[in-house]
Amino acid sequence: MLTASESALARAVLVHGPIARSALAHRLALSPATLTRLAKPFLDQGVFVERPHAVDGLVGRPVTPLDVSPEWGRFAGVKLTGDRAYAVITDARAAVLARGDRPLVSTEPAAVCALIADLVGGLLAGVSPRDSGRLRAAGVSLGGIVRAGRAVFAPFLDWEDVDLAPLLAPRLGVPVTVENDVIALTEAEHWFGHGRGIPGFSLLTVGAGIGHGLVVDDRVVRAAAGADLVGHVPVAASGPLCPLGHRGCAQMLTTTAILSECAGALGRPVADDDLRALVLRGDERITPIVDGLADALGSLIALVAGLTQQRAVVLAGDGIGLFAAAEDRIRAAIAAARDRRADAVELHVDDSGFPAWARGAAAVAVQAAVDRIDLAKGPAV
Repeated sequence: MLTASESALARAVLVHGPIARSALAHRLALSPATLTRLAKPFLDQGVFVERPHAVDGLVGRPVTPLDVSPEWGRFAGVKLTGDRAYAVITDARAAVLARGDRPLVSTEPAAVCALIADLVGGLLAGVSPRDSGRLRAAGVSLGGIVRAGRAVFAPFLDWEDVDLAPLLAPRLGVPVTVENDVIALTEAEHWFGHGRGIPGFSLLTVGAGIGHGLVVDDRVVRAAAGADLVGHVPVAASGPLCPLGHRGCAQMLTTTAILSECAGALGRPVADDDLRALVLRGDERITPIVDGLADALGSLIALVAGLTQQRAVVLAGDGIGLFAAAEDRIRAAIAAARDRRADAVELHVDDSGFPAWARGAAAVAVQAAVDRIDLAKGPAV
């Protein structure tokens, strides 16, 4: 187990590296001698690596920044939906090396574990034959309530009180971390993504559901309730009814609700790709719907920024493919909903879709692996 100082050092290098030792010592309130002593075991074990010389902005002289070695190990991340598993293989900096997905033939936990093991094994072999033995940890994310790694309630999978990690770990041969998908994605954006270097921001995800993650003072906030944070917040006074009877709540932004409303306007079923083509073409039959959705999303972004007092917002998820077509209207709606004296919302968009969710699962696997580092071992071979 790492000490509190060692853990803080490892996390600081992961989040902020490559970072000069002087900046690192200042951030952690450590003396140079103490920092050198703490960093040496990480360097010896190959967790940290020294980067090429750079100029230290604090003292103006050449320094050797510390970073986490991407080659410290390989990590698997898996995002589970109700009917599919999306997986990535990453390095220790959550850079995606391989990705793939498969339909779930069954949502029984044992069947899901077998599919994940096969999918991850194939991706590892595809990266490099030698990488198949370098998997250090795996993460799995899913929608619903996850407490202490146990899926208390996962509605898309029809799971209640499923402890997946002990079932999957023997199949993969490495420790497994299970986490709520929005929390995992928030961690990934914070450590390695669009929120890197931003001490506080909100994450809004749009897809099968509406999710909200929050980072304050460089820490992800974990809600006590674990669910239903923004999904039913009112965003449009004249919007459609959600399944629970709420008028114009944020559920109108889910992919299911959007496709249903557009199908009604067109008089026929609509698929994702078909809808995207219609929007980009400017089909007048759905233009009022798209405009209403843009206004609602802008209102939600402004509301979240105001209530959390974090002006940076990262927009992500598998359902934001239409953002580019409505970006100007969304930004106008954000501005209209803010006080004119307030700072402008700093909006960041992660449009990578399902791979971003899987990368989030890999990120929590990296975090868990850092917490398991045993510096009492000798240098890595």
